[in-house]
Amino acid sequence: MNALGLYVHFPWCVRKCPYCDFNSHPLRGTLDEAPYLAALRRDAATALADVGPGQVVTVFFGGGTPSLFSPGAFDVLLAYLEPWLAADAEITMEANPGAVEHHDFAGYRRAGINRLSLGAQSFAPERLARLGRIHCPDDTIRAFRAAREAGFDNVNLDLMYALPDQTAAEAVEDLQTALSLEPDHLSWYQLTIEPKTEFARRPPTLATDAEVEVMEREGLALLVGAGFRRYEVSAFARPGFACRHNMGYWTFGDYVGIGAGAHGKRSRRDGDALVIERTRKPSQPRIYLASPEGAERGAVAADERAFEFMMNALRLVEGVEWETFEARTGSERAAIEPLWGDLARCGLVRRDRVATTERGYRYLDSVLQRFLR
Repeated sequence: MNALGLYVHFPWCVRKCPYCDFNSHPLRGTLDEAPYLAALRRDAATALADVGPGQVVTVFFGGGTPSLFSPGAFDVLLAYLEPWLAADAEITMEANPGAVEHHDFAGYRRAGINRLSLGAQSFAPERLARLGRIHCPDDTIRAFRAAREAGFDNVNLDLMYALPDQTAAEAVEDLQTALSLEPDHLSWYQLTIEPKTEFARRPPTLATDAEVEVMEREGLALLVGAGFRRYEVSAFARPGFACRHNMGYWTFGDYVGIGAGAHGKRSRRDGDALVIERTRKPSQPRIYLASPEGAERGAVAADERAFEFMMNALRLVEGVEWETFEARTGSERAAIEPLWGDLARCGLVRRDRVATTERGYRYLDSVLQRFLR
Protein backbone atom coordinates (compact mmCIF):
# COMPACT_ATOMS: atom_id res chain seq x y z
CA MET A 1 0.00 0.00 0.00
CA ASN A 2 2.98 2.33 0.53
CA ALA A 3 4.39 1.95 -2.99
CA LEU A 4 3.32 4.74 -5.32
CA GLY A 5 3.39 5.51 -9.00
CA LEU A 6 3.94 9.06 -10.24
CA TYR A 7 2.33 10.27 -13.46
CA VAL A 8 3.67 13.52 -14.96
CA HIS A 9 1.66 15.08 -17.78
CA PHE A 10 3.11 17.22 -20.57
CA PRO A 11 0.14 18.82 -22.33
CA TRP A 12 1.67 20.06 -25.59
CA CYS A 13 1.98 18.33 -28.94
CA VAL A 14 2.90 19.40 -32.45
CA ARG A 15 -0.55 18.66 -33.84
CA LYS A 16 -3.74 17.18 -32.42
CA CYS A 17 -4.48 13.76 -33.93
CA PRO A 18 -8.09 13.21 -35.05
CA TYR A 19 -8.53 10.13 -32.82
CA CYS A 20 -6.96 11.65 -29.67
CA ASP A 21 -9.07 12.41 -26.60
CA PHE A 22 -6.13 13.01 -24.25
CA ASN A 23 -5.43 16.40 -22.71
CA SER A 24 -3.17 17.69 -25.47
CA HIS A 25 -2.82 21.16 -26.95
CA PRO A 26 -1.03 22.01 -30.23
CA LEU A 27 2.07 24.07 -29.48
CA ARG A 28 1.96 27.66 -30.74
CA GLY A 29 5.43 29.01 -31.38
CA THR A 30 8.45 27.85 -29.38
CA LEU A 31 8.27 25.90 -26.15
CA ASP A 32 9.41 27.76 -23.03
CA GLU A 33 10.36 24.89 -20.72
CA ALA A 34 11.27 26.87 -17.59
CA PRO A 35 7.77 27.96 -16.42
CA TYR A 36 6.33 24.47 -16.77
CA LEU A 37 9.28 22.86 -15.00
CA ALA A 38 8.90 25.34 -12.15
CA ALA A 39 5.18 24.54 -11.93
CA LEU A 40 5.85 20.79 -11.87
CA ARG A 41 8.30 21.22 -9.01
CA ARG A 42 5.77 23.27 -7.02
CA ASP A 43 3.11 20.67 -7.79
CA ALA A 44 5.34 17.79 -6.72
CA ALA A 45 6.31 19.50 -3.47
CA THR A 46 2.64 19.61 -2.45
CA ALA A 47 1.49 16.30 -3.92
CA LEU A 48 4.40 14.33 -2.44
CA ALA A 49 4.59 16.17 0.88
CA ASP A 50 3.44 13.10 2.83
CA VAL A 51 5.41 10.59 0.75
CA GLY A 52 8.51 9.03 2.27
CA PRO A 53 11.95 8.57 0.72
CA GLY A 54 12.05 5.87 -1.95
CA GLN A 55 8.28 5.37 -1.93
CA VAL A 56 7.77 6.24 -5.62
CA VAL A 57 8.53 3.03 -7.51
CA THR A 58 7.47 4.08 -11.02
CA VAL A 59 7.34 7.33 -12.96
CA PHE A 60 5.53 7.84 -16.26
CA PHE A 61 6.07 10.95 -18.37
CA GLY A 62 3.03 11.09 -20.65
CA GLY A 63 1.23 13.56 -22.87
CA GLY A 64 0.83 15.25 -25.18
CA THR A 65 4.39 14.80 -26.31
CA PRO A 66 6.94 14.74 -23.48
CA SER A 67 9.76 14.44 -26.02
CA LEU A 68 9.13 18.05 -27.03
CA PHE A 69 11.03 18.84 -23.82
CA SER A 70 14.82 18.60 -23.91
CA PRO A 71 16.90 16.03 -22.04
CA GLY A 72 18.07 18.88 -19.82
CA ALA A 73 14.49 19.48 -18.67
CA PHE A 74 14.18 15.87 -17.52
CA ASP A 75 17.60 16.07 -15.87
CA VAL A 76 16.37 19.01 -13.76
CA LEU A 77 13.02 17.41 -12.95
CA LEU A 78 14.38 13.98 -12.03
CA ALA A 79 17.08 15.55 -9.87
CA TYR A 80 14.31 17.31 -7.95
CA LEU A 81 12.25 14.09 -7.64
CA GLU A 82 15.25 11.95 -6.65
CA PRO A 83 14.58 11.89 -2.85
CA TRP A 84 11.19 10.24 -3.42
CA LEU A 85 12.37 7.70 -6.02
CA ALA A 86 13.14 4.07 -5.27
CA ALA A 87 16.63 3.00 -6.31
CA ASP A 88 15.19 0.67 -8.97
CA ALA A 89 12.33 2.93 -10.09
CA GLU A 90 10.96 2.31 -13.57
CA ILE A 91 10.99 5.68 -15.34
CA THR A 92 9.14 5.81 -18.67
CA MET A 93 8.95 8.59 -21.23
CA GLU A 94 6.55 8.64 -24.17
CA ALA A 95 8.16 9.84 -27.38
CA ASN A 96 6.73 10.79 -30.76
CA PRO A 97 9.10 9.57 -33.51
CA GLY A 98 8.43 12.82 -35.35
CA ALA A 99 9.34 15.05 -32.39
CA VAL A 100 12.69 13.67 -31.24
CA GLU A 101 14.97 14.51 -34.13
CA HIS A 102 16.47 17.51 -32.33
CA HIS A 103 17.25 15.64 -29.12
CA ASP A 104 19.86 13.08 -28.17
CA PHE A 105 18.37 9.84 -26.80
CA ALA A 106 21.57 9.39 -24.84
CA GLY A 107 20.72 12.63 -23.05
CA TYR A 108 17.34 11.27 -21.95
CA ARG A 109 19.06 8.10 -20.78
CA ARG A 110 21.66 10.07 -18.79
CA ALA A 111 18.87 12.10 -17.17
CA GLY A 112 17.57 8.88 -15.61
CA ILE A 113 14.85 7.71 -18.00
CA ASN A 114 15.20 3.93 -18.34
CA ARG A 115 12.12 2.95 -20.34
CA LEU A 116 10.98 4.45 -23.65
CA SER A 117 7.57 4.23 -25.32
CA LEU A 118 7.56 5.15 -29.01
CA GLY A 119 4.24 6.05 -30.64
CA ALA A 120 4.61 4.15 -33.92
CA GLN A 121 0.83 3.54 -34.46
CA SER A 122 1.44 2.18 -37.99
CA PHE A 123 4.20 1.54 -40.51
CA ALA A 124 2.07 2.40 -43.54
CA PRO A 125 2.51 6.00 -44.79
CA GLU A 126 -1.11 6.32 -45.91
CA ARG A 127 -2.42 5.09 -42.54
CA LEU A 128 -0.17 7.49 -40.62
CA ALA A 129 -1.40 10.38 -42.76
CA ARG A 130 -5.02 9.38 -42.12
CA LEU A 131 -4.28 9.31 -38.38
CA GLY A 132 -2.82 12.80 -38.54
CA ARG A 133 0.61 11.65 -37.36
CA ILE A 134 3.60 13.92 -38.03
CA HIS A 135 6.08 11.10 -38.63
CA CYS A 136 6.74 8.56 -41.35
CA PRO A 137 7.63 4.86 -40.91
CA ASP A 138 11.36 5.53 -41.34
CA ASP A 139 11.21 8.03 -38.45
CA THR A 140 10.05 5.26 -36.13
CA ILE A 141 12.72 2.86 -37.32
CA ARG A 142 15.45 5.48 -36.92
CA ALA A 143 14.17 6.51 -33.48
CA PHE A 144 14.04 2.91 -32.30
CA ARG A 145 17.59 2.20 -33.46
CA ALA A 146 18.83 5.46 -31.93
CA ALA A 147 17.24 4.50 -28.63
CA ARG A 148 19.02 1.15 -28.65
CA GLU A 149 22.33 2.82 -29.48
CA ALA A 150 21.77 5.23 -26.58
CA GLY A 151 21.51 2.32 -24.15
CA PHE A 152 17.75 1.85 -23.79
CA ASP A 153 17.19 -1.83 -23.11
CA ASN A 154 13.47 -1.46 -22.34
CA VAL A 155 11.54 -0.04 -25.31
CA ASN A 156 7.82 -0.23 -26.01
CA LEU A 157 6.14 0.35 -29.36
CA ASP A 158 2.56 1.64 -29.49
CA LEU A 159 0.74 0.15 -32.47
CA MET A 160 -2.92 0.35 -33.49
CA TYR A 161 -5.03 -1.86 -35.71
CA ALA A 162 -8.47 -1.60 -37.33
CA LEU A 163 -7.45 1.76 -38.76
CA PRO A 164 -9.52 3.62 -41.39
CA ASP A 165 -9.68 1.53 -44.59
CA GLN A 166 -7.05 -0.90 -43.23
CA THR A 167 -7.26 -4.52 -44.36
CA ALA A 168 -6.44 -7.49 -42.17
CA ALA A 169 -3.32 -8.17 -44.25
CA GLU A 170 -2.11 -4.60 -43.70
CA ALA A 171 -2.67 -4.82 -39.95
CA VAL A 172 -0.67 -8.04 -39.76
CA GLU A 173 2.09 -6.51 -41.90
CA ASP A 174 2.28 -3.56 -39.47
CA LEU A 175 2.73 -5.97 -36.60
CA GLN A 176 5.38 -7.97 -38.48
CA THR A 177 7.36 -4.76 -39.10
CA ALA A 178 7.13 -3.82 -35.43
CA LEU A 179 8.30 -7.28 -34.35
CA SER A 180 11.23 -7.14 -36.77
CA LEU A 181 12.66 -4.27 -34.66
CA GLU A 182 12.68 -6.61 -31.64
CA PRO A 183 11.03 -4.36 -29.04
CA ASP A 184 10.73 -5.50 -25.43
CA HIS A 185 7.07 -4.56 -25.10
CA LEU A 186 4.20 -3.91 -27.48
CA SER A 187 1.00 -1.99 -26.80
CA TRP A 188 -1.21 -3.32 -29.60
CA TYR A 189 -4.73 -2.00 -29.48
CA GLN A 190 -7.78 -1.44 -31.65
CA LEU A 191 -8.62 2.09 -32.76
CA THR A 192 -11.81 3.24 -31.10
CA ILE A 193 -13.74 6.40 -31.89
CA GLU A 194 -13.86 8.56 -28.77
CA PRO A 195 -16.42 11.35 -28.20
CA LYS A 196 -15.38 14.94 -28.87
CA THR A 197 -12.62 13.93 -31.30
CA GLU A 198 -12.33 14.86 -34.95
CA PHE A 199 -13.07 11.24 -35.90
CA ALA A 200 -16.28 11.41 -33.84
CA ARG A 201 -17.36 14.49 -35.79
CA ARG A 202 -16.35 12.99 -39.14
CA PRO A 203 -16.37 9.20 -38.70
CA PRO A 204 -13.97 7.30 -40.98
CA THR A 205 -14.69 3.94 -42.55
CA LEU A 206 -13.53 1.30 -40.08
CA ALA A 207 -12.95 -2.42 -40.39
CA THR A 208 -15.89 -4.78 -39.99
CA ASP A 209 -16.17 -7.06 -36.95
CA ALA A 210 -15.19 -10.00 -39.15
CA GLU A 211 -12.04 -8.21 -40.35
CA VAL A 212 -11.14 -7.23 -36.77
CA GLU A 213 -11.51 -10.86 -35.72
CA VAL A 214 -9.02 -11.92 -38.42
CA MET A 215 -6.59 -9.15 -37.40
CA GLU A 216 -6.71 -10.24 -33.77
CA ARG A 217 -6.46 -13.96 -34.44
CA GLU A 218 -3.49 -13.67 -36.80
CA GLY A 219 -1.86 -10.92 -34.75
CA LEU A 220 -2.05 -12.87 -31.49
CA ALA A 221 -0.50 -15.89 -33.19
CA LEU A 222 2.36 -13.70 -34.45
CA LEU A 223 3.00 -12.24 -31.01
CA VAL A 224 3.04 -15.61 -29.29
CA GLY A 225 5.38 -16.98 -31.96
CA ALA A 226 7.74 -14.04 -31.37
CA GLY A 227 7.98 -14.80 -27.64
CA PHE A 228 5.56 -12.17 -26.32
CA ARG A 229 3.17 -12.90 -23.49
CA ARG A 230 -0.18 -11.16 -23.37
CA TYR A 231 -0.63 -9.98 -19.80
CA GLU A 232 -3.33 -7.33 -20.33
CA VAL A 233 -5.98 -6.72 -22.99
CA SER A 234 -3.64 -4.67 -25.20
CA ALA A 235 -0.24 -5.21 -23.56
CA PHE A 236 2.33 -7.80 -24.67
CA ALA A 237 5.79 -8.24 -23.18
CA ARG A 238 8.86 -10.37 -23.35
CA PRO A 239 9.58 -12.12 -20.02
CA GLY A 240 10.45 -9.53 -17.37
CA PHE A 241 9.32 -6.49 -19.39
CA ALA A 242 5.71 -5.96 -18.29
CA CYS A 243 5.11 -2.26 -17.61
CA ARG A 244 5.32 -1.85 -13.83
CA HIS A 245 3.67 1.58 -13.88
CA ASN A 246 0.61 0.36 -15.76
CA MET A 247 0.43 -2.71 -13.52
CA GLY A 248 -0.10 -0.26 -10.68
CA TYR A 249 -3.19 1.12 -12.42
CA TRP A 250 -4.53 -2.32 -13.32
CA THR A 251 -4.19 -3.63 -9.76
CA PHE A 252 -5.98 -0.54 -8.36
CA GLY A 253 -2.79 0.77 -6.80
CA ASP A 254 -2.16 4.33 -5.66
CA TYR A 255 -0.49 7.00 -7.77
CA VAL A 256 0.15 10.71 -7.71
CA GLY A 257 -0.61 12.83 -10.77
CA ILE A 258 1.13 16.13 -11.47
CA GLY A 259 0.99 18.39 -14.51
CA ALA A 260 -1.91 19.93 -16.44
CA GLY A 261 -4.85 17.53 -16.55
CA ALA A 262 -3.11 14.79 -14.54
CA HIS A 263 -5.20 12.40 -12.42
CA GLY A 264 -4.20 10.76 -9.16
CA LYS A 265 -5.55 8.22 -6.66
CA ARG A 266 -4.55 7.88 -3.00
CA SER A 267 -5.78 5.62 -0.20
CA ARG A 268 -5.57 6.15 3.55
CA ARG A 269 -6.99 4.68 6.72
CA ASP A 270 -9.46 6.63 8.85
CA GLY A 271 -9.82 4.35 11.84
CA ASP A 272 -11.11 1.06 10.49
CA ALA A 273 -12.39 2.64 7.29
CA LEU A 274 -10.47 2.90 4.02
CA VAL A 275 -10.74 6.29 2.32
CA ILE A 276 -9.94 6.49 -1.40
CA GLU A 277 -9.58 9.92 -3.00
CA ARG A 278 -9.14 10.83 -6.63
CA THR A 279 -7.54 14.09 -7.75
CA ARG A 280 -7.59 15.94 -11.06
CA LYS A 281 -5.47 18.90 -12.10
CA PRO A 282 -6.80 21.73 -14.31
CA SER A 283 -6.49 20.66 -17.95
CA GLN A 284 -5.78 24.10 -19.44
CA PRO A 285 -2.02 24.79 -19.23
CA ARG A 286 -2.48 28.50 -18.45
CA ILE A 287 -4.79 27.73 -15.52
CA TYR A 288 -2.46 25.03 -14.25
CA LEU A 289 0.58 27.31 -14.51
CA ALA A 290 -1.18 29.95 -12.40
CA SER A 291 -1.79 27.53 -9.53
CA PRO A 292 -0.13 24.13 -9.96
CA GLU A 293 -0.88 23.06 -6.39
CA GLY A 294 -4.66 23.22 -6.96
CA ALA A 295 -6.70 20.13 -7.73
CA GLU A 296 -10.26 18.86 -7.79
CA ARG A 297 -10.78 16.15 -5.17
CA GLY A 298 -13.44 13.53 -4.79
CA ALA A 299 -13.88 10.39 -2.72
CA VAL A 300 -14.57 7.04 -4.33
CA ALA A 301 -17.77 5.81 -2.67
CA ALA A 302 -17.68 2.37 -1.09
CA ASP A 303 -20.37 1.06 -3.45
CA GLU A 304 -18.38 2.14 -6.52
CA ARG A 305 -15.11 0.45 -5.61
CA ALA A 306 -15.89 -3.08 -6.74
CA PHE A 307 -16.69 -1.89 -10.26
CA GLU A 308 -13.63 0.39 -10.39
CA PHE A 309 -11.42 -2.44 -9.17
CA MET A 310 -12.85 -4.96 -11.64
CA MET A 311 -12.68 -2.49 -14.52
CA ASN A 312 -8.90 -2.49 -14.02
CA ALA A 313 -7.96 -5.87 -12.59
CA LEU A 314 -10.03 -7.98 -14.98
CA ARG A 315 -8.11 -6.49 -17.90
CA LEU A 316 -5.18 -8.60 -16.68
CA VAL A 317 -5.01 -12.09 -18.14
CA GLU A 318 -4.14 -13.59 -14.75
CA GLY A 319 -6.14 -11.12 -12.67
CA VAL A 320 -5.11 -10.63 -9.02
CA GLU A 321 -5.37 -12.34 -5.65
CA TRP A 322 -8.52 -11.93 -3.56
CA GLU A 323 -6.35 -10.40 -0.83
CA THR A 324 -5.53 -7.54 -3.21
CA PHE A 325 -9.21 -6.90 -3.83
CA GLU A 326 -9.93 -6.73 -0.10
CA ALA A 327 -6.91 -4.55 0.74
CA ARG A 328 -7.45 -2.03 -2.03
CA THR A 329 -11.23 -1.67 -1.88
CA GLY A 330 -11.76 -2.05 1.87
CA SER A 331 -14.48 -4.63 1.08
CA GLU A 332 -14.76 -8.29 1.94
CA ARG A 333 -14.98 -10.89 -0.80
CA ALA A 334 -18.35 -11.87 0.65
CA ALA A 335 -19.81 -8.52 -0.45
CA ILE A 336 -19.69 -9.54 -4.12
CA GLU A 337 -19.90 -13.32 -3.68
CA PRO A 338 -23.49 -13.67 -5.00
CA LEU A 339 -22.60 -11.85 -8.22
CA TRP A 340 -19.23 -13.57 -8.53
CA GLY A 341 -20.89 -16.94 -7.99
CA ASP A 342 -23.36 -16.28 -10.82
CA LEU A 343 -20.48 -15.37 -13.17
CA ALA A 344 -18.52 -18.45 -12.10
CA ARG A 345 -21.48 -20.75 -12.78
CA CYS A 346 -21.64 -19.23 -16.28
CA GLY A 347 -17.98 -20.13 -16.78
CA LEU A 348 -16.90 -16.48 -17.04
CA VAL A 349 -14.71 -16.03 -13.93
CA ARG A 350 -12.38 -18.11 -11.80
CA ARG A 351 -13.08 -19.11 -8.21
CA ASP A 352 -9.51 -19.09 -6.92
CA ARG A 353 -8.67 -15.47 -7.78
CA VAL A 354 -10.10 -12.24 -9.22
CA ALA A 355 -9.74 -13.24 -12.85
CA THR A 356 -11.83 -14.24 -15.82
CA THR A 357 -11.73 -17.56 -17.58
CA GLU A 358 -10.60 -17.65 -21.19
CA ARG A 359 -14.25 -17.43 -22.19
CA GLY A 360 -14.87 -14.51 -19.83
CA TYR A 361 -11.89 -12.66 -21.24
CA ARG A 362 -13.49 -12.77 -24.68
CA TYR A 363 -16.64 -11.20 -23.25
CA LEU A 364 -14.96 -8.85 -20.79
CA ASP A 365 -17.28 -5.90 -21.43
CA SER A 366 -20.30 -8.04 -20.59
CA VAL A 367 -18.65 -9.29 -17.39
CA LEU A 368 -17.86 -5.72 -16.29
CA GLN A 369 -21.42 -4.61 -16.98
CA ARG A 370 -22.58 -6.92 -14.20
CA PHE A 371 -20.73 -4.80 -11.64
CA LEU A 372 -22.57 -1.61 -12.60
CA ARG A 373 -25.37 -0.99 -10.13
